[in-house]
Amino acid sequence: MTNYTKLSYQLKRKTTNFSKKISKNISKPKTKFVTQTIYGLLKGQSILLSDIARSLKEKITLKKTIDRLSRNLKNFDEHKNIKENYINNISSYITDNTVFCCDKSDIAKPYGEKMEAIDYIRDGSKNERAKGYDTFEIAALTDKKQLPIGIYSKIYSRLEKGFKSRNIEAFKGLDFVEKHFGNKGVYALDRGYDANKYYKYFTKGNKDFVIRSKNNRNVIYKGKSINILKVSNLYKGKYVNYYTDKHGRKRKVKFSYAPIKLPALKNKDLTLVIIHGRGKEPMMLITNIKPKAKKLTLAILKAYIKRWKIEEYFRFKKQQFDFENIRVRSLNSIRTLDLLLTMAIGLIAKFSAQRKTKLKYFVKKIAKRIYDIPKFDYYTIADGIKGILEKTTSGIKKFLRSYYLNRQSHNFRLLSLPIWQMS
Repeated sequence: MTNYTKLSYQLKRKTTNFSKKISKNISKPKTKFVTQTIYGLLKGQSILLSDIARSLKEKITLKKTIDRLSRNLKNFDEHKNIKENYINNISSYITDNTVFCCDKSDIAKPYGEKMEAIDYIRDGSKNERAKGYDTFEIAALTDKKQLPIGIYSKIYSRLEKGFKSRNIEAFKGLDFVEKHFGNKGVYALDRGYDANKYYKYFTKGNKDFVIRSKNNRNVIYKGKSINILKVSNLYKGKYVNYYTDKHGRKRKVKFSYAPIKLPALKNKDLTLVIIHGRGKEPMMLITNIKPKAKKLTLAILKAYIKRWKIEEYFRFKKQQFDFENIRVRSLNSIRTLDLLLTMAIGLIAKFSAQRKTKLKYFVKKIAKRIYDIPKFDYYTIADGIKGILEKTTSGIKKFLRSYYLNRQSHNFRLLSLPIWQMS
């Protein structure tokens, strides 16, 4: 028989310990707010404050809980500190072989008339103009487990004070990663970033990159300026690699290398990677990684052949938590909620990456997807966590009270000991 009381206690403790680490050096009330919000997101699996409030099961009216959450979201000013703590908490997953996948997306809010600085954007899912916000996110695909972990997320609007351009917002995200991880890893960007300013940015900073090229780009090949697609058609695939797609099927691709330069960077030697086997036209990647380097093969496999994991991460964030249904109005509230959701998914990622334990076994067992276990593990983990926490009769408040009392009692016992016994 499944002991839901014990399992829910372990999940609450795991959530509280994680929240405590990412809330280091911020006030106790704000730490409690962070803990309660992350717990509410994991249990309610929804971005709506009403669902988060219901998950907390407090002995006050639902309206009072929602008002408190709304007030804390709007006034939360510890974004920098909590980001630093979160990055420190997940830094062990980042290695030289990590691939940082960058993605520009959007949040469509066609009826969000009262939302702060709401602007017209291009709704990517419907390919039409709509009201909403632009987003820029970076997720890291880890080396060993090949799991996507959110590193950076920024929601912005052209109408907000101080906004300059979408490219500058992207550079802010790239600078953030460089600041915390130096020149570790490989940056992978899709065709939307096939622009000279990005090639100049990466080559100037000596950062490894792989950018998917558009068909209309010209490159310098054997001293002549020629269309990149024409160059690619000269190579039919010298090397072979096998990979498993998101449906579990084994696939084969062929790829070749060609030395090139760009008209805007004539003094920089680059490599054109041509991949056959993923469509009628070859996939063309421009990189500064040398053809013989093992990093290049890893980047190709992880960033583009296995890119579905990163795309599924962004889809998971939007669909599992109904992220586009966000209804808070102020930009600070929206960004705080986005930040805490990214960190809640970070906790799911850490849980997924850990070794097999009884708790992890039961989380997967209780997951509702018993007939169709997805290849992307986060859905199973999230469903299992929700299934366990839904069985508990109390929220996180009672647990937090005993958690802090136990810590205070432990500290008091330490202070009561002679100095030679404190170690």
